[in-house]
Amino acid sequence: MTKEVGRGHAFLVGAGILCSRLFGLVRQRVFSHYFGLSDAADIFSAALRVPNFLQNLFGEGVLSASFIPVYARLLAQNKQEDADKLAGAIAAVLALIISVIVALGVLATPYLLWLIAPGYIGEKRELTILIVRILFPGTGILVWSAWCLGILNSHHKFFLSYAAPVVWNLSMILTMLIFRHLDANHLIVYLAWGTVLGCLLQFLVQLGPVLKLAPGMRFRLDLRSAHVQQVGGSFLGVAIGRGVVQISAFVDQAISTLLGSGAIAGMTTASSVNLLPVSLFGMAISASELPTLSRMAGDEVNADVAAKLSVRLNNGLERIAFFIVPSAMAFFALGNVVVAALYQSGAFTRKDSLYVWAILAGSGVGLLASTFGRLYASTYYALRDTRTPLRFALVRLAFTAVLGLASALLLPRWFGIPMQWGAVGLTASAGVAGWIEFHLLRRKMNKRLGPTGVSAAMMVKLWGGAGVAALLACAVEYYLPNRGPIFRALFVLSTYGVAYFAATYLLRIKVCVELIGKITRRIGIG
Repeated sequence: MTKEVGRGHAFLVGAGILCSRLFGLVRQRVFSHYFGLSDAADIFSAALRVPNFLQNLFGEGVLSASFIPVYARLLAQNKQEDADKLAGAIAAVLALIISVIVALGVLATPYLLWLIAPGYIGEKRELTILIVRILFPGTGILVWSAWCLGILNSHHKFFLSYAAPVVWNLSMILTMLIFRHLDANHLIVYLAWGTVLGCLLQFLVQLGPVLKLAPGMRFRLDLRSAHVQQVGGSFLGVAIGRGVVQISAFVDQAISTLLGSGAIAGMTTASSVNLLPVSLFGMAISASELPTLSRMAGDEVNADVAAKLSVRLNNGLERIAFFIVPSAMAFFALGNVVVAALYQSGAFTRKDSLYVWAILAGSGVGLLASTFGRLYASTYYALRDTRTPLRFALVRLAFTAVLGLASALLLPRWFGIPMQWGAVGLTASAGVAGWIEFHLLRRKMNKRLGPTGVSAAMMVKLWGGAGVAALLACAVEYYLPNRGPIFRALFVLSTYGVAYFAATYLLRIKVCVELIGKITRRIGIG
């Protein structure tokens, strides 16, 4: 029963994320149509990632890992009043911290840019500074949105919290359409203001349900509370860990600004595709499992609890693998079809599609490791261990920096290719670093819970099924008449999906058999 409930929660998270990501893809398509891989696209892409550091440092991942375990445990113990007090106190603490950091961030933007985008000079640098300063308050508001998510998820209200970014994307899309007559440099300024409005709307659509779920909540700074101190202790460790991950991303960004025009915009475009399976499957399963894992872990982990946690973790890993393996294979073999269908329009050319495909294929190297790592990290957080993920995140950062510099700056020169193609090595090397981090997380977890992970036999079947499906899809692509990228994608990707499900069903992959069985029962066939 618990297993089915967990899958139901993962479905709600996935459904919410799907809505959000679909609108995100529409937003990126509109963006690519008007900006392509131009300097303006580089500026906005870089600017949006700078204040996002604040959101990622204090937002969804950190609050989920530190706040949800304590808050969910209070709810499980029927201590609604204590849970409400905790929610109000955390809101007050966040308000204080975020206000100070946003103010400092706006003032320090010129200095931050020397670290984040050292390749930007002159007018490009000045315009980036302006955009960052406009965006900073908006990303601060998104931290409040993450606080709402923590409360909603703890009450098993998953869909709204993950679908809320739809309004954020809509605000950006409408801004670009309304002011499309402006030149690119002026349009991105209006787009920045539209982004801030979207941040506010995303927070407000969640606030009403949150106030209903926590009727006794009071906005009060209570640092003496044992529960607040417990969240604070976990928060610091997780925030440092997330900070390390974000620094890793900024290392990549800083390097990409040295690779020439279009590199960072290309990486951002590829990331919008890469994040779809990560969010739909890795994040959905990890986020939905965290409250349940926290309840299962309780206050003491004995042999019986460890065995149950191990089974829960392995089930989640198998579900992730079933969906992520074909996603990675699609990035390698069919990325050109995906990118062209989504973004090839207006200023975004066929040449741009091939370039982004190469970057996307590089990101596929670490796709499985990053999604597995999310679930392992959630398990550590449920066990109230924030130090282990932090230590291994530091290892990942070191490898990302060293491998990224070598792959992006040295390999293009050795092979005599344009520096712009260093972005491919950058994403691939980050994937290698992700595999190292995942291996360390699993090895340490195995010592605590016993053997965990997906069996080698299942992985061979999944990759084999995905490989056969990709060959069939490539054959369809080769013989299909050229009637536009969307027409091509419909036939090629549907062939790939049907072939993969058929192959894994014939190989009796448990996740596939159960999923198809559930679908047939729903439509009255089985």
